[in-house]
Amino acid sequence: MLLRPLRSWAARALRREGPGSLPSGPGSRGAQRRAWPRDKERENEKKSVICVEGNIASGKTTCLDFFSNTADIEVFPEPVSKWRNVRGHNPLGLMYHDASRWGLTLQTYVQLTMLDQHTRPQTLPVRLMERSIHSARYIFVENLYRSGKLPEVDYVVLSEWFDWIVRNIDVSVDLIVYLRTAPETCYQRLKMRCREEEKVIPLEYLDAIHHLYEEWLIKGGLFPVMAPVLVIEADHDMQKMLELLEQNRDRILTPESRKHGP
Repeated sequence: MLLRPLRSWAARALRREGPGSLPSGPGSRGAQRRAWPRDKERENEKKSVICVEGNIASGKTTCLDFFSNTADIEVFPEPVSKWRNVRGHNPLGLMYHDASRWGLTLQTYVQLTMLDQHTRPQTLPVRLMERSIHSARYIFVENLYRSGKLPEVDYVVLSEWFDWIVRNIDVSVDLIVYLRTAPETCYQRLKMRCREEEKVIPLEYLDAIHHLYEEWLIKGGLFPVMAPVLVIEADHDMQKMLELLEQNRDRILTPESRKHGP
């Protein structure tokens, strides 16, 4: 019963695309290609999705801002404003104050809004996304469960939704840019930011998120890494980070320059 609304939505979407538009299989980028303009120039154009991953205050916004003025790139920041205001409710703030009560609520909505980010028609050669539906599951849902703040039944339900999405909807990624930052650095940066919800985040939370990112993208743990990983050490000031992003510009934006594996 839980999967029926999403199945109906997917069926309606496929009908809108018309006959012969079924994807070639899980992970295929065919569904997004059909959403782009049909002229030959667009059809032959190589498109890629790049996800910028990292801890809270690891420098993701700096990275997105750096590339935002580059031609032929569309930038998708994390939809934090949606998480802070759902018809007048703030599930992000509620989760930080009482994760045991509101963790499922927030992560259900995060999964929905990140799915929306992944499935929007791509109109430019490169899409640069802040995080992904994959890190929502492998990092933040996993952390809630391991810390004992998400009951197993909630964890299983979220996992079932995620697994169905990955099998049936194109949420593939071409490159992961991992901004590897020490939890202590992130904590100091958080103190200088003005997001009200983040004032209650302890160092221990950032440390747990860091270790899950390391387990996922560096060590190779329980979860699949669905794209090549470019690691950028991000324990630097703004000027140094801008220099590093410039040095890695081609590795990030040029598919031929990427190597597979972390």
